[in-house]
Amino acid sequence: MDKDLILLGHGSGGKLSHQLLDELIIPTLSGIPVSGQNDAAVVEHDGGRLAFTTDSYVVDPIFFPGGNIGDLAVNGTVNDLAMVGATPLFISVGLIMEEGFSRKELAAILVSMREAADLAGVRIVTGDTKVVPRGKVDRIYINTSGVGIFEHGLRIDGCGARVGDKVLINGTIGDHGVAVLSAREGLELESGMKSDSAALNGLVAEILKEGDAVHVLRDPTRGGVATTLKEIAVQSRVTIKLSEAELPFKSAVKGVCAILGLDPLHVANEGKFLAIVSPEAADLVLERMRNHPLGADAAVIGEVTEASAGRVQIETEVGGLRGVDMLAGEQLPRIC
Repeated sequence: MDKDLILLGHGSGGKLSHQLLDELIIPTLSGIPVSGQNDAAVVEHDGGRLAFTTDSYVVDPIFFPGGNIGDLAVNGTVNDLAMVGATPLFISVGLIMEEGFSRKELAAILVSMREAADLAGVRIVTGDTKVVPRGKVDRIYINTSGVGIFEHGLRIDGCGARVGDKVLINGTIGDHGVAVLSAREGLELESGMKSDSAALNGLVAEILKEGDAVHVLRDPTRGGVATTLKEIAVQSRVTIKLSEAELPFKSAVKGVCAILGLDPLHVANEGKFLAIVSPEAADLVLERMRNHPLGADAAVIGEVTEASAGRVQIETEVGGLRGVDMLAGEQLPRIC
């Protein structure tokens, strides 16, 4: 394999993505250490703090059960700001389309973006539009950037996990990835599987009422729950142990993954987040999650067990213990 070439796996959010970031992109552009690499940047400004994030969306197909590339872009940007504890306020939108793209489909995407922004309580305030020759882009790509403010003094980032903390998730795992895969491959799922794409800032605001008991928030998008927890374990230099029996999955997700040989812990989510909280507050945070429409299936799925160089393990239902690692290669390309 030519090491000079960029591969699909470099965009997976897994091992190859981290390798590209750590070896080339971050050292060249900013030099931000691993401990500071979170879903959004937190910058000091005029005596206060701002959160800033950007993301690009290339999902295929652009319309899928439960959403489309437009509301996915807005929700994803809102969620990245929420994961550092910020209140999302403003979003920019960059559209890159190929010549011949349908005005009707563009209109539907734009309407969904506006509706998603209104629902999340954010404003789309600026943007850019480019059109390239036919065949140079696959229909439409979208870039969104977002700015948020902090209405509290909490510091929430990936290096905040502590021994004894509990790991929570607000619902079932892998819904988005399986919904997009089913639409792409024409799979007919009896359960009517839909993407979980949603803005999570309202739910995050509820659990932040528990104050400094909330140590880490992260949404497990590309690379799934396994990759995200591995990132947190490395940043915090701890071991995180999951309980297989407590992991929430829809039957359709487990069935599709079993048939295709996929690990559901590596499948992308777009309306879920992991919360690592103090053990004393875990029950209260779980209750707050379950009282919100986006947290009805919330569960405690693991705990931080010890200081280490950054490990994730899972206790299987038969009592064994196995290691969990980042996604290797590209399991499901163009999932977001």
